Amino acid sequence: MSQTYYEDIRIIYEDNHLLVVDKPVNMPSQQDRSGDKDILTHLKKYIKVKYHKPGNVYLGLVHRLDRPVGGAMVFAKTSKAASRLSQQIRAREFGKRYMAVIHGIPQIKSKQGLVHYLIKDRRKNMVTVVDSSIKGAQKAVLDYEVVGQASNMALVEIDLHTGRPHQIRVQFAAIGHPLYGDQRYGSHFNKPGQQIALWSTKINLVHPTLREDMTFVSLPPLLYPWDIFDHINCQYKSR
Repeated sequence: MSQTYYEDIRIIYEDNHLLVVDKPVNMPSQQDRSGDKDILTHLKKYIKVKYHKPGNVYLGLVHRLDRPVGGAMVFAKTSKAASRLSQQIRAREFGKRYMAVIHGIPQIKSKQGLVHYLIKDRRKNMVTVVDSSIKGAQKAVLDYEVVGQASNMALVEIDLHTGRPHQIRVQFAAIGHPLYGDQRYGSHFNKPGQQIALWSTKINLVHPTLREDMTFVSLPPLLYPWDIFDHINCQYKSR
């Protein structure tokens, strides 16, 4: 299958309204205080060069991925598309599925729901699970299923129903199964320098103008710890 790239970014899909890409790991979703290259600015440059656009280029940031997380990410090339996709997100019609490798094996492996209330300390950039009565607490909801296990770790598929900061990382740490490589919420389990094993694998949406259901897929890299799971290897073989 032919692949389209702009420098180090794989273009999954593009038309007049949508741009769907594989976000590389450790790249910010948008410009931040680090000053490092971010994917939003990088893709604006891609559009400007490819289509010879003068002046500023519009590209809407529909959703975000944490800096260390890679995988499928959707951008809007028009303000109309951005508005309609944002409405889908608010209505929970914008499906987001992730894969993660977690420490330990959950007792129940069939589909499970996690519900917590989270609050973010913006000064420390840390999210904490709190009681629902705490002022400013936001409800966080996801479903997960164990689809593989190896070396006392589990591979889980996650359907994310709310998009809270650091949500997946915090919720799994809260149940005693922090993500592999997560230094922020699993420092007792992980070693410095390990890459967090969290990947945006599937996005479902309704095209903002065509009104057609669309699905975009990305697979995590065949690197440790992903490659120790048969589930991942089988998906690569079936491509």
